[in-house]
Amino acid sequence: MQKTVNSTEFRKMVATGARMLEINRAKVDALNVFPVPDGDTGTNMSLTLQSAVKEMNGCTSNRFQEICDAVSKGALKGARGNSGVISSQIFRGICSVIRETKDSFDTKTFAKAMESGSKVAYGAVSIPKEGTILTVVRLMAESASKLASKHKDFVPFLTALIEVGDEALAKTPELLPVLKKAGVVDSGGVGLMTIMRGFLAALSGEEGDLGDIPTEASDNKKSEDDVFGDNSDIINLDLGEIEFAYCTEFFVINIKPMTTLADIDKLKEKLMSIGDSVICIGDLELIKVHVHTNTPGVALTMALELGELDRIKIENMLEENRALKAKLEAEKKDMGMLAICAGKGLEEIFKDLMCDRVIEGGQTMNPSAQDIADAVQKINAANVFVFPNNSNVILAAEQAKGLVNNRTIHVIPTKNVPQGFAAALAFNPEASVPENKTNMTHSIDNVASGLVTYAVRETTMNGFKLKEGDIIGLDNKRILAKSDNIDDACIKLVKALKNDDHEMITLYYGEGITEEQAEALAGKLSEVYPDCDVDFHFGGQPVYYYMVSLE
Repeated sequence: MQKTVNSTEFRKMVATGARMLEINRAKVDALNVFPVPDGDTGTNMSLTLQSAVKEMNGCTSNRFQEICDAVSKGALKGARGNSGVISSQIFRGICSVIRETKDSFDTKTFAKAMESGSKVAYGAVSIPKEGTILTVVRLMAESASKLASKHKDFVPFLTALIEVGDEALAKTPELLPVLKKAGVVDSGGVGLMTIMRGFLAALSGEEGDLGDIPTEASDNKKSEDDVFGDNSDIINLDLGEIEFAYCTEFFVINIKPMTTLADIDKLKEKLMSIGDSVICIGDLELIKVHVHTNTPGVALTMALELGELDRIKIENMLEENRALKAKLEAEKKDMGMLAICAGKGLEEIFKDLMCDRVIEGGQTMNPSAQDIADAVQKINAANVFVFPNNSNVILAAEQAKGLVNNRTIHVIPTKNVPQGFAAALAFNPEASVPENKTNMTHSIDNVASGLVTYAVRETTMNGFKLKEGDIIGLDNKRILAKSDNIDDACIKLVKALKNDDHEMITLYYGEGITEEQAEALAGKLSEVYPDCDVDFHFGGQPVYYYMVSLE
């Protein structure tokens, strides 16, 4: 019977939770609301936990205070994506209680830690959304105290707590309609339950995987409505543009007792008044600050009002900025183009179409507004046309408009790469900015496009009953084709997309497809559609066997 957990065992709990999440991260990634392999929740959560473990392993002390501080800082420093940020806050709340332990803690203390983790996580989100990882941690926290009174032994306590978490996870589709339509539970919640199983394994010595975690909605009836989007709008970090001389980074620790969460927001506003590229996130245990400013001393003084400063780093970018500014001014042009895509072949095509820069991104990795703004700043043009090439990137591209100086961003709402190619082809350096914007926007209306990939789980959607491994063809809104082989699915997809006005079919083949296979498929399409020109190019894109364009 294990009634208490010492610091060495706590280290093992964190490390085992992180390891189990890493082992199963691909399974968590696959729980996207749309049944294609483009999720990243498991990866983001795993990288966040790995950062926490790395910081913990670097802690030479075996006192709870130092260990918990290391875990909290590491998780916050490594937080990636919405799921990673929330996970870091859950751990921060848990550690805020356990750090006060002297020699060991019992189940009642851990129950209080879970309550703190839930509270801190909810406090980090401006508009909490139920049916997510937040719901799972809250319902576990609400039951933890009662379970601790019943179970003094950690193994039955954690087993019962995990059972509560699994039940909460199974209910997430009822709280978030998009999950119910897709027939899955919240992926962040699955990640959390994987970590909890790691905690149990560390103390019981019996490790497992996702086996018993519910991953599908209990009600498998799906709507025939289009099911797109995810819960990625839970957190919106306000990032700025890099323009000032001193890159200033530090943590605020040992927060003063009178400090409130509102004070953190006020600090952020003050920092934005003296600089740019501001990041100010955290809670009443630890605040992470990053700002580019000409007065780093002022930034430090502002933060000192909230607590002590730690790990201060100030880098002088003044000389570099001066040289860059002179060079940019000398070479500045009127118009430029920026494209976003994933795949070496696609990138090369955009460069051949005279795009000034291409940044990596797409369905598997959405660039942030700051990523886009930074790329725009590196294009030496007064006006920059941006091709998001993915519906999930358009909003970030629009938000980037407010993050650039001395540039005007014009977002061409391309939802896929073929539309991006059409827009780039419509660019005329001799035409005016308004003319180019109009021509580019109209050009995408003439492109029909689709994607060929595989289903990562069993589901029913858009009239198709799918099982794991089925090859599917889809457009920007729905699944249009299904088959047990790639070529047949692609041919069916083209048939669903094609109309009488289309005269050209272009295939962009991705990772895992050879040139010979693409050539053979192009030949089949030429036989089916002898009146159309059929071409193929290397795209190199992940996830999707083919991107198809019809014009």
